[in-house]
Amino acid sequence: MTLTLYDAARCPYCARVRIALAEKGVEFETVEVDLRDRPAWIYEKNATGRVPVLEEDGWLLPESAVIMEYLEERYPEPALLADDPADRALARLWIFRHDDFTKPYYALRRGEEGGREELHAMLRALDIVLGERPYLGGAEYGLADIAYVPWLLRARDMLGVDLDGFRSLTAWLARLEERPAIAAEAGIVAAL
Repeated sequence: MTLTLYDAARCPYCARVRIALAEKGVEFETVEVDLRDRPAWIYEKNATGRVPVLEEDGWLLPESAVIMEYLEERYPEPALLADDPADRALARLWIFRHDDFTKPYYALRRGEEGGREELHAMLRALDIVLGERPYLGGAEYGLADIAYVPWLLRARDMLGVDLDGFRSLTAWLARLEERPAIAAEAGIVAAL
């Protein structure tokens, strides 16, 4: 079986899938999609024309959150969701509520008035949570962390968002960047 990821290096949603695949140690092929000039064939892979799309022997799956769940079930080791049902639910809740974080991120990126302040409020909320537990989903690193880290790397490294005032968030990000999959993504962001 061959896995193919239709990918765009600058896309944080694709980054989620790249990180999950790397954490699972799954080999895959990459087809880079130019988001500024989407090829017509990408609409055959995903009617919305968005990436990421994962293809496995002709079977197609779009949407990063769904792809991450699929990878967790298809390749259960190493686990990226906790054994405890409550912690699993917490991780899924963080992923489900991800838009609460990305909306201010994109507002800042577009230069909208109040975007920076809204993002800082969300960073403050993440900082408080990460002061109470080491990872978003609880005691262990997993899918919830993977779901957020691409935007945090891009906010810090591409948008110039200063994270120094968020001690727990900064410590969490430093722990994550020690992982090879996250370090590789930080390298991709640095090259953009």
